[in-house]
Amino acid sequence: MANINRGFALTWLGHNTFKLVTRGGRTVLIDPWVEGNPACPKEHKTFDKIDVMTISHGHGDHMGDAITLGKKFKPTIVCNYEIHQYLSRKGVPNTSPMNKGGTQEAAGLKFTMVHAIHSSGIEDGGAMIYGGEPSEFVITLEAGTRIYHAGDTAVCSDMALIAELYAPDVAILPIGDLYTMSPREAAVAARMLRPKWIVPAHYGTSPALSGTPDALREELAKQGVAAEVVALRPGETLS
Repeated sequence: MANINRGFALTWLGHNTFKLVTRGGRTVLIDPWVEGNPACPKEHKTFDKIDVMTISHGHGDHMGDAITLGKKFKPTIVCNYEIHQYLSRKGVPNTSPMNKGGTQEAAGLKFTMVHAIHSSGIEDGGAMIYGGEPSEFVITLEAGTRIYHAGDTAVCSDMALIAELYAPDVAILPIGDLYTMSPREAAVAARMLRPKWIVPAHYGTSPALSGTPDALREELAKQGVAAEVVALRPGETLS
């Protein structure tokens, strides 16, 4: 258990999926992939409630359970317009589309969609459906703490603008390599973002995702970044 004492609990469900419980008791599910997620502990595959769900892009390892959980719990689903259209056609209620640069409020929290560099396609019945452009989110909590979830982005100079505009306290950064950033690129991203804490994600799910938190710490030292790396185990909570 890592204690930041900021009035929230952030639980890693493996891969790039997180459950965020805020000081006000709101539950946010970030990139909903639990049922088929091999890293998600069995006891974390079920939920009491979900108030908001965010989806960074259309790949199955980031929205594989959006339809099932969206229908069951009826959360506000914050996503791009293309994913909103797809989910609506599947009968999922309460989608709340937006686009990059915009901010909307849901369940008393603010969600800002920012730029990501990746791909985004939804596999459906053997066909690939256009999932809009990938994105990232800056989530502003009730007390003003900002959590940045980078999705699957590559490192890009926009991160300096994200730091200037939103100054995230916590940065959830992918480090697995191959499909997203390696520890080296994530360290450069952190240098631009200037968070206080970094939670590494999108690693260890399969042998191909070879980046490690220790490698990230080594690269951060090379970049002169003083942020603390909080390496959670699947099912562990940063609170």
